[in-house]
Amino acid sequence: MWSFSKIADLVHQSLNHTFSPTLATIIEMVIVGVCVIGLFAVLGLVLVIMERKVSAWIQIRLGPNRVGPKGMFQSLADTVKLLVKEGMTPSGADKFLFNLAPYIALIVAMLLMAPLAFAKDFQMWDLNIGVLYVSAISSVSVISILMAGWSSNNKYSLMGAMRSGAQIVSYELSAGFSVLSVVVLAGSLNLNTIIQSQADGWWIFKGHIPVMISFVIFIIAVTAETNRAPFDLAEAESELTAGFHTEYSGMKFALFFLAEYVNVFIVCAIGATLFLGGWMPFHIGHWDGFNHVMDYIPSSIWFFGKTFFLIFLIMWFRWTFPRLRIDQLLNLEWKYLLPISLFNILLVTAMAILGWYF
Repeated sequence: MWSFSKIADLVHQSLNHTFSPTLATIIEMVIVGVCVIGLFAVLGLVLVIMERKVSAWIQIRLGPNRVGPKGMFQSLADTVKLLVKEGMTPSGADKFLFNLAPYIALIVAMLLMAPLAFAKDFQMWDLNIGVLYVSAISSVSVISILMAGWSSNNKYSLMGAMRSGAQIVSYELSAGFSVLSVVVLAGSLNLNTIIQSQADGWWIFKGHIPVMISFVIFIIAVTAETNRAPFDLAEAESELTAGFHTEYSGMKFALFFLAEYVNVFIVCAIGATLFLGGWMPFHIGHWDGFNHVMDYIPSSIWFFGKTFFLIFLIMWFRWTFPRLRIDQLLNLEWKYLLPISLFNILLVTAMAILGWYF
């Protein structure tokens, strides 16, 4: 199976040979930081054009087709437009919090990248409590939204922020229980261990119907947590102008915009890691010949392929279902998803104790 460990070891040895261990470690951290920033920029460009092309495909139209071949440079043109736009700050706003909010949104997204395994032996931080870390850090994102809504001194922004707070706090419960079902079966909070536990089959198949239910609930919950339609009550254009980022323009708006798409990538990457084996190829039990052929496909292709499949699924939701009202959104969580999740986690626990999985 393809592995990036040799490249990482080569860079590590070269730096240690040239610099002191402390300086080499600092340089490695800087290199990782630059790579993450570069990945953010590429993801922003790719996911925006993907969103537009997917929406065009679903609505049977062409989508962007003027800027570049097949309109591929449209998102680059939009980025240039946002860069040259003047950033405005309302006169009655709390300027410090208003300017800080988009940076917190982006910093949270960057922190969530740390434990993700993008390929075999290619991970920034192999953390023993990776799942707990992701759950804890992702909860901080609501602070940036509340901060942006309150500091804008705009009633629409504040209403959007309060909606978002209620929405994220509510759906975190169902998302947490869905993640917990895989943790119970794998017996570890370490993302690498969870991936390794799927060497003979992904949990969505090995875990039978309870894990499939967890997967469906996870996709619904993370769609709500990332403020994506049909759960985009925090930025409902027909009601709240643009919601919590109504007063933002220029680069500050671009940071919120980028953070939203990167968060979609992150939650789909986590879903792919927990339920679809992450970078692990598709293996079937003791079918050694078939499994050996699957190993020839690079692990990074498996990871990004699964992740972008889930992103496509979430984009499909956006252009299929109408936006819910806030009462319908909260009813869906507290009256349906949460009770189902609680019952489902009992089933998964019983299944893990009795060994009723492949």
